[in-house]
Amino acid sequence: MKILVTGIAGFIGFYTAKKAVELGHDVVGIDNLNNYYSVALKEARLKELGLDNNDSISTKYKNLSFKKIDLADDLSMARLFEEGCFDQVIHLAAQAGVRYSITNPHSYIKSNSEGFLNILEGCRHNNIQHLIYASSSSVYGENSKVPFSTKDPVDHPVSLYAATKRSNELMAHTYSHLYGLPVTGLRYFTVYGPWGRPDMAPFIFTKNIIEGNEIKVFNNGMMERDFTYVEDIVEAQLRLLNHIPVAGDNRSLPNVSTVPYVIYNIGNSSPVNLLEFIQILEKCIGVTAKKDMMPMQPGDVPRTYADVVDLFKKIDFKPSTSLNEGIAKFVEWYKSFYMV
Repeated sequence: MKILVTGIAGFIGFYTAKKAVELGHDVVGIDNLNNYYSVALKEARLKELGLDNNDSISTKYKNLSFKKIDLADDLSMARLFEEGCFDQVIHLAAQAGVRYSITNPHSYIKSNSEGFLNILEGCRHNNIQHLIYASSSSVYGENSKVPFSTKDPVDHPVSLYAATKRSNELMAHTYSHLYGLPVTGLRYFTVYGPWGRPDMAPFIFTKNIIEGNEIKVFNNGMMERDFTYVEDIVEAQLRLLNHIPVAGDNRSLPNVSTVPYVIYNIGNSSPVNLLEFIQILEKCIGVTAKKDMMPMQPGDVPRTYADVVDLFKKIDFKPSTSLNEGIAKFVEWYKSFYMV
C-alpha cells in the first residue's frame, strides 16, 4: 500500500514508518518539527530513517520520503492529499501532553482539532480506503471502573488534551456517517520505549536519576499506569491496516456503529504502581532515586488500565512486553544516545 504517516518525527510515528517500509509499504511521512520538545531528538529520529529535516527521500529506504508540513496548513494539506494518491492514512501527529494543555490551550485546538479536520477533509476528497488515527486513554477521565473498556462512557474529560482527543473521535464518526469513510480510532495507553518523548515519565525520571536530581512523584506515588511498549503498539497498529471497518449492526455500543467506524484500546492491560515503576528504573540504572513526593496535578488521573479483548479478537495480537524488559531497553538507549 501507499501510506501517509503523520507525525513521522514523533515517537510512535518514527517506529510506525520504519516498520511499515520494512514490511514493503510505500510511506510518505509528514511533520512540522515543532519545539514542544527537543527538535534535535526529532531530527535524530529522521536521520535514523535516512531522512533530513527538509523535504527528502530516505537514503536507507527507497520506499520512504518526508515532507515538512504543518497539519493546520489547509492549502498544503489539500495539495499533499491530491498529489499523494494514498491508499491509507495513519494519523499520529498531534500536540501532545496533558499538563502542557493547561498553559498552552490554543496549540491544542490548532493541531488536534483544525489539523484533524484537514486530515478528514483530505481523506474525504481523495478516496482514502482507511483512516487509522491516534486517540488516547486520557478520554476516560476519572473513570473508576477498571479495566477501561471502549464501551464505557467518556463524557467527562479532565484536560483539554483529552477533550481534543474525544472530539477527534466524534469528528471521525461524523465523517464516517456522512461520507462512508472507514475509520479506526486507537486509544493508546502510556507508550514508552527507546527514542521516547522527553516529557514522559520514563525519560524525565531516567534523566534526573542519572544526573542526581530529585524526581517529582505525584499523588505521593499512589498512581497506576498501563505502560505499553512502543513496538507492541506499532505491531497492533499495522495489523489493523488489513481490517478495514464495515458498518456495524449494533448502534447501542459506543465503539461500533451503523457506519464503518470502530475504536480500540491499545495497552498492556497490566497496570503498574508508580513506585514499582521507579524501583525498576533504579535497578536498570543502578542508582537510587531521590524522591520529592507531590500531590496530584491538575488534569492527571490516578489509574489507567486497558481492556484489549476486542483488539485481540480482531487481530490475534495483544501487547505483551514486560515493563522490566521494556525499561531495560529504554535505559540502554538513553545511555547510548546521550553518551552517559
